[in-house]
Amino acid sequence: MSYQPPFDLQSITGIAERRVHDKRPDSFEDSFVLARRAAEDCLSRSRYAAGDLDVIVSTSITRFKDGDDFHFEPSFAHQLARVLGARQAIHFDVSNACAGMMSGVAILDRMVKAGVVRNGMVVSGERITAIAETAVQEISERYDPQFGSLTVGDSGAAVIIDESTSADDRIHYVELMTCAEYSHLCIGKPSDRNQGIALYTDNHQMHKEERSALWTRFQSDFLAKRGSTVAAEGYDYIIHHQVGSRFIGNFNAHGEAAFGTPMPESLSVVEKYGNTSTTSHFLVLHDHLRSPAARAGAKYLFVPAASGVVTGCVSATISSLEV
Repeated sequence: MSYQPPFDLQSITGIAERRVHDKRPDSFEDSFVLARRAAEDCLSRSRYAAGDLDVIVSTSITRFKDGDDFHFEPSFAHQLARVLGARQAIHFDVSNACAGMMSGVAILDRMVKAGVVRNGMVVSGERITAIAETAVQEISERYDPQFGSLTVGDSGAAVIIDESTSADDRIHYVELMTCAEYSHLCIGKPSDRNQGIALYTDNHQMHKEERSALWTRFQSDFLAKRGSTVAAEGYDYIIHHQVGSRFIGNFNAHGEAAFGTPMPESLSVVEKYGNTSTTSHFLVLHDHLRSPAARAGAKYLFVPAASGVVTGCVSATISSLEV
């Protein structure tokens, strides 16, 4: 029997729809299948073949493979490398909640800049709606610790990074910070009511103002060390973690007040995909680059956010619009 929570989720989060993995037995999509398909699609649009990749970094939170089996070893990256044909690639998994793909990008960016590798892929597949299926049966009020579980959507994303040869196409910086004092705020475990896999988030201990203040303080301090400001950076677009439209609006409003300058145009797809955890920034970027509004040479500011609590700032200028 299904359960209807006593509130309007769309009015609170702005999420009108989301994507859910294929559940049909003959075409079932688990986390690994979603990651593999994203990686294959990425390679099909790249000048690199799988055998050309020096590194594969898998950053999935959910690691479902062969149906409902949750895999830790061998690593997803190892299994992806084999199935893609990237047999010479270094491979490892990274787990950092919803900041997973950004963490993978940070590691790979430094490896390329250090000359350790020439290129690599960061990939994630998230079959995460299992927590929503549990929450919708158990949640009883708006402030239930499983509320965030109702916002998630399934997805896969992959990105290939290599050495920049032009200022018009490069990552300028990737900086992340984890605030360990908040590491207790998010707990994933079997449901207390035995309905399935659940995610409990104790957001009452940290207000949205505190979360946005962490980002603005971190970015201001980071840019000051570079002799710069948000206004001087000249970002064309800003992409926040896709938690909900109110969350994004609140972050932009706080940023404008804290930085003393208007925020760049904010890009969002949360309304139609929901919160896709690790892949969210790249789904926004993918949709934007496919739209007529995309233009070569635009400068993007990505703002990671994750339970734990993770914040940071990532800047890139993008001229290659093929996605």
